[in-house]
Amino acid sequence: MSVGNTRHQARTLALQVLYESDVASHDVSGVLARYLEDQDEPQTVRRYVERLITGIQENQQGIDQRIADAAPTFPVDQLPAVDRNILRIAIYELTGEPDVPMKAAINEAVEIAKQFGGDNSGKFVNGVLGTIANGLASSH
Repeated sequence: MSVGNTRHQARTLALQVLYESDVASHDVSGVLARYLEDQDEPQTVRRYVERLITGIQENQQGIDQRIADAAPTFPVDQLPAVDRNILRIAIYELTGEPDVPMKAAINEAVEIAKQFGGDNSGKFVNGVLGTIANGLASSH
């Protein structure tokens, strides 16, 4: 399985875990454990899902602040849960996974938003991540 495929599967699974934890107020660690128990995923996918979830949990305040700064007219807690968690995954990758190309993280997030989100999710996610990516690029 290619790295891109592994990461795509892991991002999709991470979205499911984060979404359930978010909307049902379930403990994210318990949700993750149950998903990994129920899934027949390769080890590489399982490890990347765990890295994403852990990284997002450890950095959620800063990640959510980046969303708020990039989309000030859309309070983070009022965003659709799918969009909010897709953004969290992508922002974590942009800031915490240096081996993930910026363009790949953004393109994947947009594709996942189109697949799982509402009619405007892809455009919204692309716009927010584009703003954040520009900020990251200018700070290097």
